[in-house]
Amino acid sequence: MFQISFTDPVSVHFIGIGGISMSALAELLHRQGFRVSGSDLKETPLTKHLEQLGITVSYPQQASNIKEDCSVVIYTAAVHSDNPEMVRAKELGLPILERKDLLGQIMKQYRHVAGIAGSHGKTSTTSMLSLMLMEGNLDPTVLVGGVLDGIGGNLRMGSDQYLVAEACEYCNSFLSFYPTDAIILNIEAEHLDFFKDLEDIRHSFRKYSELLPSSGTLVINGDIKRLSELTDALPANVLTYGLADTPEGCKDYDYAATNCTFDKNGFGSYDLYKEGTLLGRLSLRVIGMHNISNSLAAAALAFSYGVSFDAVAAALLKYTGTHRRFEFKGEAKGIRVYDDYAHHPSEISATLSAARACVSGSEKLWCVFQPHTFSRTKAFLQEFAEALSLADTVVLADIYSASREEDPGDISSGNIEALLKQKGKDVYYFHSFEEIEKFLFAHCTPNDLLITMGAGDIVSVAESMVSA
Repeated sequence: MFQISFTDPVSVHFIGIGGISMSALAELLHRQGFRVSGSDLKETPLTKHLEQLGITVSYPQQASNIKEDCSVVIYTAAVHSDNPEMVRAKELGLPILERKDLLGQIMKQYRHVAGIAGSHGKTSTTSMLSLMLMEGNLDPTVLVGGVLDGIGGNLRMGSDQYLVAEACEYCNSFLSFYPTDAIILNIEAEHLDFFKDLEDIRHSFRKYSELLPSSGTLVINGDIKRLSELTDALPANVLTYGLADTPEGCKDYDYAATNCTFDKNGFGSYDLYKEGTLLGRLSLRVIGMHNISNSLAAAALAFSYGVSFDAVAAALLKYTGTHRRFEFKGEAKGIRVYDDYAHHPSEISATLSAARACVSGSEKLWCVFQPHTFSRTKAFLQEFAEALSLADTVVLADIYSASREEDPGDISSGNIEALLKQKGKDVYYFHSFEEIEKFLFAHCTPNDLLITMGAGDIVSVAESMVSA
C-alpha cells in the first residue's frame, strides 16, 4: 500500500472530492502543504469552498483530469472500477489509495485519536465531543461528517495531540483506522448491501474494539445486547453509559443520565451520574432523547481526557446541531421547515419522536421522506412504515436514484405507501420534487412542522420552499 509522507508533501488527486469526508481530507492535506486537486459530478457548496482555498476541482469526472505528474489518487468505495479517472490512473500506473486508508494514515500522526462509531449518531456525537475538547482547551483536529457551525465546516485544524473523527463501519472502513480511544453508540442492522446480517456487523464492531491499545478507553452503550461479547478481554479500559429511570438505576453504568426533561423547544436536560454519584445537571440545545444519549457518550470520553464538568456543560450549550440534523431551514408561508439526514428506521423514529414535542394543538407533523438505497428499503420495509407512522402526514419521494445500487425493479416507495395506507395513515407518493412542493403548499397550514428526511437530495425541497 502507498504510504503518504507528511514530511514530504506530494501531488494528490481526489475522485469525488465533494463528499463530506473527502472534502475534509482534501482540505487537511492542502493545509499541510500537499498539492491537491479533485473532481466531482457537479459543483456544490463544499467544492466551492475547496476552490476558494486554491484547490483545483474539475467537473465532471473524466480521464483528462488525471495528470501524469500526480503522485497518488484517492477514491471512495462509491467509485466503481470503470470510472474514467480510475481507468486512467491505472493506465498510468499511479498509486491508488482508498479514503479509509488515507484516513488511517492520518490518524497515525496524532497522539490521541477518538474514533466515534455506531450505526447512528456518529456526526452528532463527534460534534459534541469536539466542542467539549475545544472548551477544555485541548485544541483538537476534527473531521466530522457534517457541517458544524462551531468549527466553521467539516474540518478543524488543531494540534497533533488530539484527533476526533467518525469511524464508519460500512465496508469495514473503520478496521483500517488507528484509534487510541473509541465510542460505540449502538449496533443495529444497517448497510446490509455489504454485511450479511446483524451478527456480521457485531463481529466487525468487536474487531474495531480490538484495535484499541491497553492505554486506550472504549466508551460503549451499556444497553447493547450481549455486551460482554464485544467487551470481554479487551486490552483497553471499558466505560459503559446509559439512560436510567431512577438515580438507583444509574449504578448499572459507569456514566448515566436520569431525570430527563424537555423544554417547549424539545431541548433536553438531565442529571449526570458517574459510578452512582451525581456530578451535576447538563442541558442541551438540540432535541430528543437520542441526543441526551449521544451527549452522555461524548461527556464520558471527554472526562477521560481530563475535560472538566463545567467545560462539558458549556460545550453542550454551544452545540445547536450540525447541518442536516433536524436543521431549521426557515419558514415557508408560516410553515416551520426542517431537514434531517435520517435514513434508517431507528433514526426516523428518534427524530419524529423528538419533533412531536414541538407540535401542539391543531398543528400537524409532516414528514417528506426519500428512501436511500433499494437494499435498505427492501430490508426494512415494515420498519420504515412503523417509524414513519409517527408523523401525522407522510409524503414519499422516489428512492434516491443516484445511490450506489442499480434498481432491481422489485421495490419502490410505493411499497412503503401501501403499508402506511394499511395502517390508516395519511400518505401521498409523488415522483417529482415539483409535485411534492406544490402539494405541500396546498395542504400545510401555518405553524405546521414539516421535515424533509433522507440521505439523498430531498433537502432541496426544504430549501426551495423557504426561498419561495
